[in-house]
Amino acid sequence: MLPSAPTGPKPIQSVLFVCAMNSVRSPIAEALARHYFGKSIYVQSAGVRSGERDGFVVAALDEIGIDGSKHRPRTLDDLEELEGLNFDLIITLSPEAHHAALELTRTLAADVEYWPTADPTLVQGSRDQMLDAYRDLRDGLSFRIRSRLKKPV
Repeated sequence: MLPSAPTGPKPIQSVLFVCAMNSVRSPIAEALARHYFGKSIYVQSAGVRSGERDGFVVAALDEIGIDGSKHRPRTLDDLEELEGLNFDLIITLSPEAHHAALELTRTLAADVEYWPTADPTLVQGSRDQMLDAYRDLRDGLSFRIRSRLKKPV
């Protein structure tokens, strides 16, 4: 009798974070995952549509020692053109992104997870109130990323 193959979750080697415009949620997730996992997991982010870099993202990441100033928003089409879309896991952070990722899995063998994530750009108020919304997003994503992507023992 042959020994059975080990069961359990397969290790994640590559992850793609997707949101609507790759300007707030997915860049924060990408920066956090790269910070926590270095080169042990290949990480990218993209948006369904084109967006612009957000200064609050840079500020919220800078507070925890991560440089987000070099991020340039890109779409799923941009990413596919540059390097292809070969990921083990696609984590979507907005309804629009989730729909697009599910369409992609018609031709890709990737798992898709939807993490409903509030859009901090919708918060109105003072600069501090707005920055607090970005901090909340950053801290929530930080917890989920570390929990979900940790290496199996």
